[in-house]
Amino acid sequence: MDTQDLLAPRLLALGDAAWTVEFGREISATLNARVMGLAERVALLRHDDPLFATVSDVVPTFRSLSVHFDPLATDAGALGQRLLALAREGGEQVREGRRWRLPVCFEGDFAPDLPRLAQAKGLTEAEVLAKLLEAQFRVYMIGFLPGFPYMGGLPPELAMPRLASPRQRVPANSLAVAGEMCSVYPWESPGGWNLLGRTPVQLFDLKQAGQPAMLAAGDLVRWYAVSLDEYERLQQLIPSGALPRESFLQAEEPTCPA
Repeated sequence: MDTQDLLAPRLLALGDAAWTVEFGREISATLNARVMGLAERVALLRHDDPLFATVSDVVPTFRSLSVHFDPLATDAGALGQRLLALAREGGEQVREGRRWRLPVCFEGDFAPDLPRLAQAKGLTEAEVLAKLLEAQFRVYMIGFLPGFPYMGGLPPELAMPRLASPRQRVPANSLAVAGEMCSVYPWESPGGWNLLGRTPVQLFDLKQAGQPAMLAAGDLVRWYAVSLDEYERLQQLIPSGALPRESFLQAEEPTCPA
C-alpha cells in the first residue's frame, strides 16, 4: 500500500448516528493537531451550516474524530462526505488549548514505581523527577475512565512498559506513566501504569456543572512538585471550593496557586 494512502483521512461509519474520520495509524502530536483542527471547524459549522445543525457531539481521540448527529434530521451521506472533504483540506489546531500548571507530590508512598524506573533508566530519582517536571504534556484524548487524560510528551528516556501484572487498586489522583504517555487516575481503579506521584487536584468532579472533566483534548499540562505538607493543605482546600480548578490555569504570565 502506498504511504500516501496510509496518511489519507478515512471515513468510517460508527453505527447509523455517527461518523468517524481517521487520520493515519500512529500516535503523534502532528496527527492529533489535525484531529483538533477538524474538531474546531466542525464546532464553527454547527452554528453556520444547516448540514451540521444536528451535530450533538464531537469526540477527539489520538488520531480520529467521531461526529455524532441525529440521523432522522440529517443527510448522513452528505455530512460524511463533507467531513471527509474538510479532513482532506488539512489544517491543524488553531485555538491553543488551555495551559495548566498542576501540583504533584512524590513523597511517602505516592511513588512506588519511581525507584524501579530510575534504576531501569540508569538515572537517579532526582533526575527522573527533573525530566518529568521539565516536560510539557499535551492531552490527546479522554478515555478509559471518566476524566482520564491520555497525555503525550513524556521524555523518551523515561518511557516504560506497563506492569506485567496490573495492580488491583490504584489510588485516585495517582500520576502514572506507560510507554511514552502520562496520565492521572481520576478514580480508584485497577491499573497497570507506573505510579510516580499523586496530585491533590480532582480531575473529575460531578459538582462542576457542565464540565466535570477538568482537562480536555488539546490542553497543555506542566507539573510542579509540592511537599507532603503542601499536598495535604491543597487536598483540604480544593474539595471545599476554597481553591477552584481555575486557580491552576496559567495566564499570559504563569501564575501559581497561593
